[in-house]
Amino acid sequence: MSREFSLYLDAVRFLAALMVVFYHMNMRWLSTKILPLSDHGHAAVMVFFVLSGYVISYIHAQRENTPAEYWASRLSRFYSLAVPVVLVTPLLDIAGEALNPAIYEGWTTHGLALVRIVSSLAWLNEVWTISIMSFSNTPYWSLCYEMWYYIMFAVCVFTAGRTRVLLLAACALVVGPKILLLAPVWAMGVALHRWKALQRTSFGVGLALFAGSLVAFGLFQHFRLTDIGSDWMRRLVGEALHHQLTFSRFALTDYLLGAIVAANFVGARAIAPALGPVLLPLARPIRWLAGYTFSLYLMHQPLLLFYGAAIGGDPAGPLYFLEVLGAILVTVWLVGSVTERRRHLLRAWLLARLQSLSALRLAARGTR
Repeated sequence: MSREFSLYLDAVRFLAALMVVFYHMNMRWLSTKILPLSDHGHAAVMVFFVLSGYVISYIHAQRENTPAEYWASRLSRFYSLAVPVVLVTPLLDIAGEALNPAIYEGWTTHGLALVRIVSSLAWLNEVWTISIMSFSNTPYWSLCYEMWYYIMFAVCVFTAGRTRVLLLAACALVVGPKILLLAPVWAMGVALHRWKALQRTSFGVGLALFAGSLVAFGLFQHFRLTDIGSDWMRRLVGEALHHQLTFSRFALTDYLLGAIVAANFVGARAIAPALGPVLLPLARPIRWLAGYTFSLYLMHQPLLLFYGAAIGGDPAGPLYFLEVLGAILVTVWLVGSVTERRRHLLRAWLLARLQSLSALRLAARGTR
């Protein structure tokens, strides 16, 4: 991967996270005016899915080519932040709700707290037709999807033959239809990395794909095709199942959106040298911001509600919005600095444990 293309993906990652933040901050109790870029929340998650598939396939091919290395990275990235967020979110919700219960109406629940914590940390919030809220942390749903995509990818690359088929079937039986419905969007990123023909895209074709994909994304959002996809799904499966599909009810048009994002990445990769004059001078801030993307995505919703309740203010002016946004960003920076930024310590510990287990298994086989 060229440095220019890597910077482009990092910039896209941060901008997509910011779109999700603005989507959730588009609350009338926070701002009477509709926020710019506040209607791209679900589309931004589909960008994350395609990007995740590409990056996971790339790093597997480059360096994480053993199960121990792969899982040490995946688990350390997830748990370094997920554990504190899952445990602290209900405490923030309780405190914020005590200050201003109106802000939390319809946005959180405290019932069955232990079930919510365990299911969140075991990636089971969205299996089959259940949808267990991780308290007020609505964006958490996508992590439960992605972790299962990581598992299925690992099955595909680290096993073969009958074992691979049986393990993939077992995964399908565990996760059910919702997670499987959006798996093709994530897989588009894998195909983008592995499809050799796409890597030979000429500059001219790449430029056309890059520009065309931006126009296509704009039209997709302008004509609200996500809502149309939801209506199609409702007619196809009925009202009850449509409701149970929750975040997968947009799948029919998410496939088109995923293809648009993939086309953009193909184009950006082909014209990456031309993007260098813009991206390379901004390399350090882009890398720095991208390093907090996961923290921003995973933490912003409970922080938004808590700081909205704790600070209070007049939604008619910009000050209240800026105070809440500033408090979120500062908290993300502080927490991310001791979690996501230090996950290499957890990765090293996990890698040592996983390699020890692998060595024990090999020794056990050798004694048979």
